[in-house]
Order: sequence, then C-alpha cells, then structure tokens
Amino acid sequence: MASNKNISPYKLIYAVVNFGKGSEVLRIARENGISGGTILLGRGTVRSGLLNFFALYEIRKEIVLIVANNRNAKSLLEALDREMMLDRPDHGIAFAVDIQEVEGSKELGCNSLQEGRGEKEIMYQLITVIVDRGKAEEVIDTATEMGSKGGTVINARGSGVHERSTLFAMEIEPEKEIVMIVSKKELTQTIVNKIREKLRIDEPGKGIIFIQNVGDAYGLLK
Repeated sequence: MASNKNISPYKLIYAVVNFGKGSEVLRIARENGISGGTILLGRGTVRSGLLNFFALYEIRKEIVLIVANNRNAKSLLEALDREMMLDRPDHGIAFAVDIQEVEGSKELGCNSLQEGRGEKEIMYQLITVIVDRGKAEEVIDTATEMGSKGGTVINARGSGVHERSTLFAMEIEPEKEIVMIVSKKELTQTIVNKIREKLRIDEPGKGIIFIQNVGDAYGLLK
C-alpha cells in the first residue's frame, strides 16, 4: 500500500459540459468551497450517421478547469455528478488528475493535508494530443478505431500575430489543436501507439502526446 507522502494534496478537475453550462459548474464549485476556475471553449464529436449527414457532427463544449484540495475535489465531483446528472448520456463528464504543487493561490498555498491511506487503483487515463489544425478528427478517428469513445478538441490561439507560447518546447499557435481523450487504462497504450503511427508523431513538428492518470471520474459511460 502506498504511503501518504506519495499522495498529491491537490487535484486539477476537468469538467467537460455542453456550451453554456460552464457557469453552472463554477456555481456548484463555489457551493463546495472552491472560489473559481477557468472556462475553455472546445468541441466534442458525435458518432451518428444521421447527424453527420446533416453536418451536425460537432457539438460546442465548455471545458472547466478547477484546482482544489483533495477533500473539496471529491465533494465537487460528487456534487457535479448529482446536480448535472452526469450518469445520463450527453450531460458531460468530470474527472480529476493529480498535481503536486500550487503557487499564486492563498486559498491553496497553505494546504498541508496528507489525505487518504493509499493510492486508488487507476482505471482511466487522460491522453492529450497536440497536432496541427485540421488533424484533430484524424486523432479521434484513430483513437475510436482502437476502442475510444470519442474526445474533446480545443483550438489553441494566441492574442497577437507575433506572440508565441510553448508547451513542452512546442509552439502553440492559432493553427494547433489540442485533443483530450479519456481512455480505459488497458486501452491507453494501444491508442497512443496507433496515433503515433498514423499521424507520424515521432517526426519533428508532427505533434506531441502526453498521458496523465485520472483519479475519480464521472459521466464516462460504459
């Protein structure tokens, strides 16, 4: 059994919900002792022949990012599951990943709790893929072939033509897309290997992939 010192005291919560629901997520967060978060705009994909025929295969999404200590994170995830009915199809998903340190937050900076008696078994992982704009659908299609249920796409944009930001030494400009896929742990490596092969990720400038363990997760339909 893992000791307490190996357990992160903080979580980064991802809530992926339909467009317009991000503010509701933040309201529920405040009711559970968390002061705020960040909302990103993205899009999800729908696997429906009828919707594809009518060009309605993309749904606007909001991705809410919230940092919380373990206790508040657990409380928030349970509240989101209950109040937003995440057990129903197309109502959204919410999950958490570990983070080791938080700076710039008085609310979290003094938290020294070591919660839990051991690490839970990891059942899901978050696969994040950064590729050129227009390649996101190929990433999701490839992942779906290997057993994934779909993904969420975020357009990475700068605020000026001369600005550059980097993630893992790779420039993120308006022509990049970030794809987030939550996968069962046993499928992750198969999905990643296929994406690497299909999109030639190992070649310079073709993209980057990283994987994070997911703790508690809600709304991931079997």
